[in-house]
Amino acid sequence: MPADPRHIAGRAAEDAALAHLVDAGLELVARNHRCRFGEIDLVMLAAGTLAFVQVRLRRATAYGGAAVSVDAGKRRRLALAADAWLGENRAHARQPCRFDVVAVTA
Repeated sequence: MPADPRHIAGRAAEDAALAHLVDAGLELVARNHRCRFGEIDLVMLAAGTLAFVQVRLRRATAYGGAAVSVDAGKRRRLALAADAWLGENRAHARQPCRFDVVAVTA
């Protein structure tokens, strides 16, 4: 069965985002962590701060583009997923955290 073109495009955007973040000096801690609240695309470490990164790909900007697609519900689910990740990864539980969005328009 052929792969879904949207999945392939999303994975390529995520790969590009990861390469960009690594080039900027961040270190990959985890990728595609799934839990009951959703998925965290990337967990990166930047100078002692954990960055929970959501990668969003949109082909057009007619409805506001990739960044706008991270609405309040998505932000809430991302925060819950990050909390779950921290609960599973106790070594990072006391580190400062932030939430980043990498918006890609193709």
